[in-house]
Amino acid sequence: MSRSEQPSRRTVLTVAMAAAAAGATALTGGAVPAVAAAAHRGRTDPARPVDYRAWTTYTDWYGGAFRGTRAVAGPRPALEIAAPAGTTDYTDPHTGATASWEYATWTGPLHRLAVPATEAIASWNADTPAGTWLQVELRGTYSDGTDTPWYVMGRWAAGDQDIKRTSVDDQSDGRSTVWTDTFAIDDPASGLRLAAYRLRLTLYRRPGTRLTPAVRRIGAMGSDVPDRFTVPATAPAVPARELAVPRYSQEIHAGQYPQYDNGGEAWCSPTSSQMIIEYWGGRLTPEQLSWVDPSYADPQVCQAARSTYDYQYSGCGNWPFNAAYAATFTDLEGVVTRLGSLTDLETLIAAGVPAVTSQSFLKTELTGAGYGTSGHLMTVIGFTAAGDVIANDPASPGDDAVRRVYARREFENIWLRTKRYNASGQVASGSGGVCYLYFPARPTPQQVRALAAVGVR
Repeated sequence: MSRSEQPSRRTVLTVAMAAAAAGATALTGGAVPAVAAAAHRGRTDPARPVDYRAWTTYTDWYGGAFRGTRAVAGPRPALEIAAPAGTTDYTDPHTGATASWEYATWTGPLHRLAVPATEAIASWNADTPAGTWLQVELRGTYSDGTDTPWYVMGRWAAGDQDIKRTSVDDQSDGRSTVWTDTFAIDDPASGLRLAAYRLRLTLYRRPGTRLTPAVRRIGAMGSDVPDRFTVPATAPAVPARELAVPRYSQEIHAGQYPQYDNGGEAWCSPTSSQMIIEYWGGRLTPEQLSWVDPSYADPQVCQAARSTYDYQYSGCGNWPFNAAYAATFTDLEGVVTRLGSLTDLETLIAAGVPAVTSQSFLKTELTGAGYGTSGHLMTVIGFTAAGDVIANDPASPGDDAVRRVYARREFENIWLRTKRYNASGQVASGSGGVCYLYFPARPTPQQVRALAAVGVR
């Protein structure tokens, strides 16, 4: 996002959500009764205010309902089109073009949340060859037993030639709303919660071809993070470690390709994503970068911006679109979740897994940053011996200035809080610990344990 304190579109929407809950007493993790459910792959510790669940295995896929789709076995099982269920027309709202597409669907089983949630964010990993795309939907069951509509959580393709990847606005039933990429209960103070959900995938391809998307992971994170301006402090829990993550500045791209969120000054999310992708060995080919002006440094950041751009949100900060972009690289997976503390981040760093974190703060709240922001992504790459955070902050004047050390207590609070005061003294929202995690499709045993410790499998 921009380094300025001007509100991002996401912040405007989430502030509207916060306003709907104004005057509510603060919630605690124990204030909401847990929903009992059978153990399953991806279930988190019930004490956590977050439940991330994913479907990735051959058995997982067969737990859902196929309509023209099939599960394909292998080292990384996938969901593909078998025989299309039908043909439909889609008019792209961003081009006005109408085209016919064959489609097939998979509807996942009902997942009961260990943590009845006020928010949910879906994320997915897929290959979409030219001539294909996919849609992800979520249908929830409220804690009173009634259901939400089917909400579109994203229409996505890795490229931008067949459709323009997009979120969908104006989705609400008067009790919950989808804000770009986030399902949210409209009035958390009422006690209403999301108790369960299903996900539905619709895969599309050009009629008469054998093309198919291949979905390798679909999941969602439900959470009920307490409303809080401050969070408990943690002490350093592991020895100092710093990961060798590439350093890229978004600021050197200011003014480049303004059609993608007004250029590089707003590219914190794709810049952070690209750093971790390259840490894991992901590389773009000269052909993929051939559209970029050869005079521009770090052309891969331009490609990341183009590949994460949400044509409805008008920005590159759509959280699931960033995770999906990361997973287009060979043997890499990406998820969107929430973490509970810097201890969680330390666990990941100790296993060699960096993370992209989302935070908002005033210039005075993060010593050494030199700016304030209504929403900004940066990459946590390590911790000092004193437990302070080592971050690759893309809001830096050049690549050589990206590495920063931020005070542990300051960073922990601006990242994990859900409420804050903005530069005008108004109450605004915080991300509540949102992060992107990108990791190998075949993680080491230590990485498996670290991911499981933070609720990701």
